[in-house]
Amino acid sequence: MVLRDDPMNHSPYLLFHQSPEQLRRIRARGGKAQARNRREGWRSQPLRPPQLAVPLPPPQQTTAQAIAALDAQFPWLRGGERRVTDRAVRQ
Repeated sequence: MVLRDDPMNHSPYLLFHQSPEQLRRIRARGGKAQARNRREGWRSQPLRPPQLAVPLPPPQQTTAQAIAALDAQFPWLRGGERRVTDRAVRQ
């Protein structure tokens, strides 16, 4: 004897010999159960006040200032942020 409620015995063939009306009812029960579970999940969560957007602090250093500081600290890497093109390599 195969029990339909047992998840271990789930088989797609159990629903094969059903009328379209029976299949519609089975799907409707599943949708109602899913909606009920979702509502229950929403109710179980505590209500939180909305998060207020915290303004970002102004940047301490611009990109150009950071590049200038790195160029001063490491002169052999000067110009490393620029892309090298084929024309620049040939010259």
